[in-house]
Amino acid sequence: MEVNGYKIRPGAILADANLENANLQGANLMGANAPWANLQGANLKYASLPDADLRGATLRGATLPDGSIHD
Repeated sequence: MEVNGYKIRPGAILADANLENANLQGANLMGANAPWANLQGANLKYASLPDADLRGATLRGATLPDGSIHD
């Protein structure tokens, strides 16, 4: 998957990345390392997130895999 010109692959290191409002629907982020990433408003619906490290990530307004919107 490509977002803003960057390829995102399983196991990607996305620490501190700014993915605000990115459309990651259906992305395979299995094992991704994304602590402290900005995922505010991102669409993660149908994204595969097993073993992804989202510790401290900003998720406000993000659409999560279960279809809910994170507060």
